[in-house]
Amino acid sequence: MHDTDVLIAGAGPTGLVLALWLTRLGVRVRIVDKTDAPGTTSRALVVHARTLELYRQAGLASTIVERGLKFTAANLWTRGKLAAHLVFGDIGRGLTPFPYMLIYPQDEHEQMLLERLDALSVRVERKTELVDFRDEGERVVSRIRGASGAEEECAARFIAGCDGAHSRVREVIGAGFPGGTYSRMFYVADVEADGPVMNHELHVALDDADFLAAFPLAGERRARLIGTVLASAVSADRALTWDDVSAPMLARMKVDVRNINWFSAYHVHHRVANAFRKGSAFLAGDAAHIHSPVGGQGMNTGIGDAVNLAWKMAAVIAGRAAPRLLDTYEPERIAFANRLVQSTDRAFSLVTSDGPFAHFVRVYVVPLALPVATRTRAFRRLMFRTVSQAAIEYRNSALSEGKAGRIAAGDRLPWVAGQGDDIAHDNHAPLSSQDWQVHVYGGANAELERLCAERGIALHAFAWRQETADTGLARDATYLIRPDGYVAFAQAGGSPAAVAAYLDRWSIKPRSGPH
Repeated sequence: MHDTDVLIAGAGPTGLVLALWLTRLGVRVRIVDKTDAPGTTSRALVVHARTLELYRQAGLASTIVERGLKFTAANLWTRGKLAAHLVFGDIGRGLTPFPYMLIYPQDEHEQMLLERLDALSVRVERKTELVDFRDEGERVVSRIRGASGAEEECAARFIAGCDGAHSRVREVIGAGFPGGTYSRMFYVADVEADGPVMNHELHVALDDADFLAAFPLAGERRARLIGTVLASAVSADRALTWDDVSAPMLARMKVDVRNINWFSAYHVHHRVANAFRKGSAFLAGDAAHIHSPVGGQGMNTGIGDAVNLAWKMAAVIAGRAAPRLLDTYEPERIAFANRLVQSTDRAFSLVTSDGPFAHFVRVYVVPLALPVATRTRAFRRLMFRTVSQAAIEYRNSALSEGKAGRIAAGDRLPWVAGQGDDIAHDNHAPLSSQDWQVHVYGGANAELERLCAERGIALHAFAWRQETADTGLARDATYLIRPDGYVAFAQAGGSPAAVAAYLDRWSIKPRSGPH
């Protein structure tokens, strides 16, 4: 029997991030994948600001930013004419250290994660498939088939299904996967081309009955195109090729494709599992939810699942939190997944539907309304917060308690920037500990200092500044911060007794504190 703490099925970005976070937190992992090698195509492209913030905690963000391509503007076209231009840098500045979207192809992304795992002596077991498992309460015993065809059993405390849309883990736990499939077929192609959209910005084009999105890629005249396949080609019993794409939209957008580096046609699905957990088995990433490519949310959402699950698993395995802490994973992430699928479904249906109402909105309403809306700062910042996933909150979680200023427990900790290179005033810098901590903006009282010292929990007191007030944080309030950078407990004045009671309710002991 191979013994480990967590068995991870699936080595895409979600599984790799889960393995990396758990390993960094002192948890033994085993990660298996039935493919014989990592992916070699770009697939998911966009890394959003919230993911970069999580990566910053683990020392990964700077590497990705250096290797990736920043793009800071999006353009909406209708019937071949520019309808709106949105600059991200303007609207994201002050909200996050990463006020942009980043293009970092999935094959390169996975390779970076594999390099980090390799440095920690964790390697993916390739051509290795999860066949079945049984949950025995205190452990999960899995049956695994290796490259030779021989089977073995693996005992683990938990099993995590990061094994994609056709998840074996989801199948074994009996979780339904309700949703649907869009009728239109779409293509994705990485191309070299000429034209006005080849300017390292995002372009989305809407038309009477057509759709095209162009994402920038590193290098000159390179882009990822997503568009519709000709209806006549879909019914043909043959493999689809570039000749089957809807050419009129490309012509209207003046996209002159010179070379095709990768092409694939696919149906788009929208589904959310009706359970993300059963006993000691958990689902994350595409095993738990799949949705349209609107906004580039899929991979980022899976990474968010992995980080949320990792710190909770690590705390429970180490006896530093009550086992019921893991009960908060499903409600926190399934609520966001359902909201995301609903919103991307509405947006995707609007831009792809052949119906008369969608056509009217797409061709007549959007070109008039969107330019007006994007001229307002509030709308622009809302768009950035939504797309970047900085707006994700867990206010309804059992873990969230209290409010101080405009910041409620469950909110992402607002970012307060340092001045120039002064990282001492950057309130996200201490999150690199990936541990529980208390933040006070202003002055911390002696009783709170004494409690934090006794419990071994880091106390960070930041000088009060106008930039702090602008975020909605309250002066001299107490904010207990979770290892993933969300506020767990907030209270104006910050009674140490209330903080202690919260820690005791969840049996929380920080990793930096006493055993």
